[in-house]
Amino acid sequence: MSLVLDSSVALGWCFEDQHTPAIELVLRQVVDAGALVPQVWPLEVLNGLATAERRGRLDSSTRERLEGFLRELPVALDADTAVDAWTRTVPLAHRFGLTIYAAAYLELAQRQQLPLASIDESLRQAATALGLTVLGR
Repeated sequence: MSLVLDSSVALGWCFEDQHTPAIELVLRQVVDAGALVPQVWPLEVLNGLATAERRGRLDSSTRERLEGFLRELPVALDADTAVDAWTRTVPLAHRFGLTIYAAAYLELAQRQQLPLASIDESLRQAATALGLTVLGR
């Protein structure tokens, strides 16, 4: 696994107005070497696509196509996300003022010593404060 992939980057791949060279580079890295994600990642990306459909940003066939695109990426779910939530994730969330969901990505990147790909500014700042490599944007 080459990096921890935040849902913000994955959803950025799905919407033209969010494409940047930096997140396109992350996509190439994920395709080439895979990514690691906390167990909440599929729920977050699917919710993001469903919300976009409800808001009229995409139609159901596009949502289904994008769901397939994300499902087929070489992304591995971390088996310890839920276990570490109680002891490692919650303190990080409180320390940096993050949601528990966002802190799960931070905790995973810190535990695995992998770069974190995110376009969420609060998460990027927390990762930088922990000395982690931050990708995307």
